[in-house]
Amino acid sequence: MKTPFSNIPEAFQITKLTKQDSYLVGGELKQWKGETSEVYSTISSTKEYQPTLLGSIPTLGEKEAIEALDAACVAYNKGQGLWPTMKVVDRISCMVKFVEQMKTKREEVVKLLMWEIGKNLPDSEKEFDRTVEYIYDTIEDYKQMDRDSAKFEKHAGVHAHIRRGPLGVVLCLGPYNYPLNETFALLIPALIMGNTAIFKPAKHGVLLISPLLEAFKTSFPKGVVNIIYGRGRTVATPIMQTGKVDVLALIGNSKSANALQQQHPKSNRLRLVLGLEAKNPAIVLPDADLDLAIDECIAGATSFNGQRCTALKVLYVHQDIIEEFNKRFSAKVDALKFGNPWENGAKLTPLPEPDKPAYIQELIDDATSKGAKVINAKGGETSENYIFPAVLYPVTKEMRVFQEEQFGPVIPVVPFNDIEEPLDDMAASNYGQQVSLFGKDVKTLAPLIDTLVNLVCRVNLNSSCQRGPDVYPFTGRKDSAVATLSVHDALRSFSIRTFVASKDNAYNNAILKELLDSKASNFVSTDYIL
Repeated sequence: MKTPFSNIPEAFQITKLTKQDSYLVGGELKQWKGETSEVYSTISSTKEYQPTLLGSIPTLGEKEAIEALDAACVAYNKGQGLWPTMKVVDRISCMVKFVEQMKTKREEVVKLLMWEIGKNLPDSEKEFDRTVEYIYDTIEDYKQMDRDSAKFEKHAGVHAHIRRGPLGVVLCLGPYNYPLNETFALLIPALIMGNTAIFKPAKHGVLLISPLLEAFKTSFPKGVVNIIYGRGRTVATPIMQTGKVDVLALIGNSKSANALQQQHPKSNRLRLVLGLEAKNPAIVLPDADLDLAIDECIAGATSFNGQRCTALKVLYVHQDIIEEFNKRFSAKVDALKFGNPWENGAKLTPLPEPDKPAYIQELIDDATSKGAKVINAKGGETSENYIFPAVLYPVTKEMRVFQEEQFGPVIPVVPFNDIEEPLDDMAASNYGQQVSLFGKDVKTLAPLIDTLVNLVCRVNLNSSCQRGPDVYPFTGRKDSAVATLSVHDALRSFSIRTFVASKDNAYNNAILKELLDSKASNFVSTDYIL
């Protein structure tokens, strides 16, 4: 299998390196003259394969990390800062200013998404547009939250004015597979609720933040957003060790999350918002519509090369239909087009991690040594930056591909006779995010659904697992998540209910009335945001 080479369309050519030589701290783009790290794409721009240099980023150290933390702490100022005490309508105005500037950078960000992480053009465009939509939806939901809070309640002779307040300083670490969308699904709600943040982009998908730095700088008060670069151990660890971080917001691996939590001297008071691993299964029942099930399993297992926490990472197929399923599924996998991200119809694209093909090959070798076979003709074909999806069958629990979250193009198929087999595996699993369930008979589906909702947090009926629409809850059980991310829930994950209470008497009531009439307090307000 050869790496595809085509004349790169002019619109997608890398004509200028992105040399990111500054970082955002305390409202200032600080010039960096120290060590830098080069950023390469595994996509080749020459006929003879070689990685493409895209640019460079600062390799910051502990000193710069603490500088960013201090700026966030000063901006929060023990809850007295401009940002946490600002009127809701004014924070919204800052966010609108940011998203309007962000929209002007679509072309640059989409191009970098393709080159940095190998995401195909339609999905890169979708990621950008979906993120913009997410920000607007968050603004609207926050307005509604504020409208609902613009009142006083009275119970047992006590007036209460209940709103949601910020938690403090947030350390935000995003993933490489959705470096814009999932990162902003953390950062945007954290900011709009009045928190201040230190944000470190992922290792892959780091340059695409560069076009947005100016927008962050000019849209928010100084120190509200601080963007740093470098190795996680070098910059995130010392930040956590200070104990000054109130929220760890991370989408990635549970090992990283656990390691960072352990660095915090008061972990009991550290709020966690985490999106972690998953090993989402598909369960294909004997009465499933095979055409539908196969199409959805293809989408679930191979979209963005399986590099999604929501990807289908193991397929349980009933013995009665497995022969037909395997034959048709394998043929459809082999028919998928491998190409560069901008190529029309490219469903499979270069892997951003140079060592990923070798890791996937390890999983294939382990499975075949223990009795599985690669049942699709192209499975395991390797090039410099890709390994073609291998459909492995029959897969058993002893195989690494069954146990590990592969996060790449290999698809284990497990036969079952008794539905208790996949249910027992799911109950024993460390993960509990989603499941795809394919079948038709309601008498069979009903009790299954009733069980599955207690093992995972989303049951996808006759459809592949996915995150969206973003208004729906996105979370998981066990090692898959902490807190819930959706437009509605994320605002609550990054805030806490807080209120002013006063006994119902003439003295207090006169003060409350004056507070409201004078509009002296940004918190005590019944103003209605239109």
